[in-house]
Order: sequence, then structure tokens, then C-alpha cells
Amino acid sequence: MSPSTKWRNPLRDPRDKRLPRIAGPCGLVIFGVTGDLSRKKLMPAIYDLANRGLLPPGFALVGFARRDWADQDFMEVVHQAVKEHARTPFREAVWEQLAEGIRFVQGSFDDDEAFDNLATTIADLDRERGTGGNHAFYLSVPPSAFPLVINQLKRSGLAQPPGDNAAQWRRVVIEKPFGHDLASAKQLNKTVNDVFPEESVFRIDHYLGKETVQNILALRFANQLYEPIWNANYVDHVQITMAEDIGLGGRAGYYDGIGATRDVIQNHLLQLLALTAMEEPVSFAPSDLRAEKVKVLSATKPVEPFDETSARGQYTGGWQGGQKVPGLLEEGGFSPESKTETFGAITVGVNTRRWAGVPFYLRTGKRLGRRVTEVAVVFKRAPHLPFDDTATEELGQNALVVRVQPDEGVTIRFGSKVPGNTMEVRDVTMDFGYGHAFTESSPEAYERLLLDVLLGEPSLFPKNDEVELSWEILDPILEFWAKKDEPALEPYKAGTWGPPSADEMVARTGRNWRRP
Repeated sequence: MSPSTKWRNPLRDPRDKRLPRIAGPCGLVIFGVTGDLSRKKLMPAIYDLANRGLLPPGFALVGFARRDWADQDFMEVVHQAVKEHARTPFREAVWEQLAEGIRFVQGSFDDDEAFDNLATTIADLDRERGTGGNHAFYLSVPPSAFPLVINQLKRSGLAQPPGDNAAQWRRVVIEKPFGHDLASAKQLNKTVNDVFPEESVFRIDHYLGKETVQNILALRFANQLYEPIWNANYVDHVQITMAEDIGLGGRAGYYDGIGATRDVIQNHLLQLLALTAMEEPVSFAPSDLRAEKVKVLSATKPVEPFDETSARGQYTGGWQGGQKVPGLLEEGGFSPESKTETFGAITVGVNTRRWAGVPFYLRTGKRLGRRVTEVAVVFKRAPHLPFDDTATEELGQNALVVRVQPDEGVTIRFGSKVPGNTMEVRDVTMDFGYGHAFTESSPEAYERLLLDVLLGEPSLFPKNDEVELSWEILDPILEFWAKKDEPALEPYKAGTWGPPSADEMVARTGRNWRRP
């Protein structure tokens, strides 16, 4: 392409012509509407989409739960959730239009009559609201309930749109964790795909809806600056961290027996790895983007021996934010004998020409020093420094850090001369923050992902091959931990950065964890 040729931004959807993408006639059914995810994320995101004019006027929202509620009761629940958690200002006209399409169906997942009532409710909405037979089913339920709900949708005829109109659709949205190992993930994929074709299955990883995660693609492929050094010739290692400062009080029913590694590394962190390490896709069409992610995950292997390249721990009581907090075994709902890890760290390698020899360190944990998610690409030291030793004694390695949360942005660390008459070099940072650079606030991740579901846009949703490859990477480590008697789960105090074995894991190779 000559310099005079008009350049097209590959990261923009070529169909939008700079206009917002608006969903056509449709509705959303949420199973598990009484849970925190629905109340704090899904319902507010639906309102925010409506407030931004991205939902059709006749949009319908149906809640399904065991509560003895009428439509009006559920409407009040949605109203309160919107008031408390919506990102955009509350507007009465928007709420009234949205409220007209709100319905509730009472029942349990094994209740045939309840699903028959749901089918009747959806048919009524097609007539009254003009939803056109297009409905997505959001499974905000425990993973053990996925097969039951999927089979009920099949039995009641809800998995298939009515009539012969090829434009009509039915889709299913599934929350993580998708299985607990490779075998269970394959079985669940089979169960789901026996009812819904793969193009109608949307596996939610809300991290992929975050602006800064998508900005990894822009940073790499819309700029000439970084890609030439984005390889093993210049990169020393990569650290991908998701740290949380909260504990697990009240979440025993979901978390106990799953643990930090299955909960976060298998999905969030391996997806971040794929976006960081992938080759440039032919285009940003879903199939091309997914093809490059699959290549990376296929080439990613855990580094052995696992007793030196992995670590796990469980938080004990301590002080955090000036308050005394309990340990996991003192949290309500957890057995005093629980072996669930609240911290996990692993080392993997990406066996490609670009990344051969570069370790990727992945870690996640609860009750850590602060809440932060970031991807840190740490570069090799300069091969020669023409300075006195005293001038650069404290000089670290250059690093490019993508901050996913909080304070979304990008930081670059490099050496700079300290003002004065002597040559002294010190690490400094150059910082880009979304909140400072753009006047428009970023949409919540669930806004983007829910809209993509309703539009049938699968780019940000892992498909079954990605899920299975992620488990292939993780399974050997989980099996090693399960067979290993000693050492037991290593304790770490709340408010620290994890167990000592995690520091030893990287120190063996002469490296250190970043302190975000």
C-alpha cells in the first residue's frame, strides 16, 4: 500500500460506519436473577444499554427464579438494582419503556411446568413487544445446573425459534467456570452443542469486555512502536496478575472446592496471555481473531518441575485497610479442613518462534495487597551501559504495563537522567490513563458483552476449543497438586502478596514479582 493510500483502521467494525450498533428486536431471559451478578452487573448493564439507545424500544427482560414474585415484584427488584448500580444517569422515560417489557416466571430448574410457562411468556412477548422470536438465555446459575437448564430449554422447545424464518435466533450465555477439568469441559461442550450450535453459544469472560483488554490489540497492532520488540529477542518475561483485596465471606457455596486457579487462571489470565502473545490476525473478524488465539493456546505448555514453577496458598487472618479480617477457614460456610487455594501462581511457556524461552508468570489471589489486574511485559536489560556502576545501581528493567483495573491505562517504565551536574540514571514512568485521555467514560464490560450477544457478535467470547485448550494447560498442574501430600497449602497473611513459595518461584530464575 502506498503512503497516499487511505488507511483503514482494522480495529473498527466496518459495518458501523461510525454509527452505534443497535440491537434488533429481541429479549433476554436471566436464570438466577436473585444473585449478585444479576443485581449488580446484568440488570444495570441492560438499563445502561437502553439509556444509550442501543436496545430496541420493544426489548423484553424475563427473570426466572424460585421466588414467589409477580411481574411487579421483579420490576421493583430491577428498579432498585438500576438505581444503585447503573453507570448512566437514571431517566424516568427510559425506565418506563424498559419496564413495559419486564416479566417474571416462578419455578425451579427441574420444574417442567415452569419452563412451559416460560415458553408461553416468551410467545406472548413476541406478540405484545415485537421481539420477533429472538431471545437469549443467560445462565447466571451454579455450573452444576448448566446441563439441567440446557436440557429444559430443549424439552420445552425454547432452544429453537418458532417458524421457518432463518433470521430468527435463540442463543445461550454461560458464565464461568466452564467445567472443572478437561474431561468435564468436553462433556459440558457436548451437552451444550447437542442443543445449541456453537455459533449460538456465548461463554462469558467479562474481562474480555473491558476496554483496556481490547486495547492490547490496539496497542500492538495499530502502532509501529511496540511490535518490533514484542518477542524473545527483547522481552525477558511477562507477568499477568489479577489480585483482589477482598475475602470470600458468603461465597463458600461457589468457591469452595474450585479455588483461585480454576476460577481465574483457566479463563481470565490465559485469555489475557493469548491476546498478549498472539500473532497479528488476518482481520478482526471473529474467526480470524479466534484462530490466532487458538494457535497461542495450542503452543502454551506449563513449565516443569511443578514444585518449583508453581505455588498455591490460603489466606489467614490479618490486617487489611486498617481493619482486622478473618482467614479463609474462619469465613462463614468454609470447612475448617478446607483445602481450597485462595492464591495460585504458575509458569508457562509459549513454544513459538516469537516467544521461545520467555517465561510467562500468571498469578491470582484473594486478600492480597491491593486490587489490581495488569499485564506487565518486562524487557531485557540493555546489553551495554556506558555509565559508572554508581550511576545506575538502582536501575531496573524497562517494562510496559497494561492496567486492566482499576485506573485503566498503560504505563511505560524506563531509565532517565536525574537533573543535576552528575550522570545519575533512575527509573521513571510515563503514564496513559483512560480517565484523563478521554472525556467519555468507558462502558462496563457487561454492557459490551450483552450487546454483542444480542447482535450475534462472537469476537470476545471463547469458543469450545479455547476452553478445552485452557484446561489442557492447567490440568497437569492441578493433578500434581492433587497428588502431592507435602507441602500442604501454604498460608499467607491477609494484606500481603501471597505465600513465600510464589516469590521463590520467580527468584529461582533471578527475577522478582512486580509490586503493583
